[in-house]
Amino acid sequence: MTDVAPPRTVKRIGSPAAAALADLAAIFDDLQTVLLCCERLVGALRPGVGKQFDEVVVESLWTTALISYSRCFAGGERGMGLTEDDVEGLELKGEKLAWHRMLRRIKKHYADPAANPRETFTVGIAVNDGVPAGVAITSTHQDPVDEQTVRQTGALAFALSALVDGRIAEHQATVLEGAQALTAKELETLDEIEVTGDGAPPPRPEDDAQGES
Repeated sequence: MTDVAPPRTVKRIGSPAAAALADLAAIFDDLQTVLLCCERLVGALRPGVGKQFDEVVVESLWTTALISYSRCFAGGERGMGLTEDDVEGLELKGEKLAWHRMLRRIKKHYADPAANPRETFTVGIAVNDGVPAGVAITSTHQDPVDEQTVRQTGALAFALSALVDGRIAEHQATVLEGAQALTAKELETLDEIEVTGDGAPPPRPEDDAQGES
């Protein structure tokens, strides 16, 4: 396999197909974030013998995973967001759609500015001999996410990543076809995009570890 040299110049394409492709790339990135969070959550939930897992780390990773997952289903101006039909069509066993809807409900709870996802607080009055003697604040701790939930969420995100990756390939071909129809003069008028780094494309789903299956 021969190495492909990075492009010397990259021009910004403002076509509807290019805008849709950018939306798909953002969705793919969100799904990769979900996968990364799930991978780290599995490790965070297994701190080792005699150690307690860090609840702040677990909540942070789980909240990020939930928000990133839900963002993939925002319709957007170009309608490239994922749908429940996409979830239902995945080749996964089990109640895929029910799990998807559950994740959306949990996300609302974790992202609700008026709700505490960790504790439920209750205020009472301490009574001595029939006389109020003080105020008692009690709380009920909410169970953190468990490993099985994390793994099933990762499996769903992984399958959706493969679906989006296929759509990205299709839209790339459409954008390239449109660009190839432009004249040299039209190409010259396009804004140039500054490219840094090695120019490597984002990883495809099959390149990632499948530990969340």
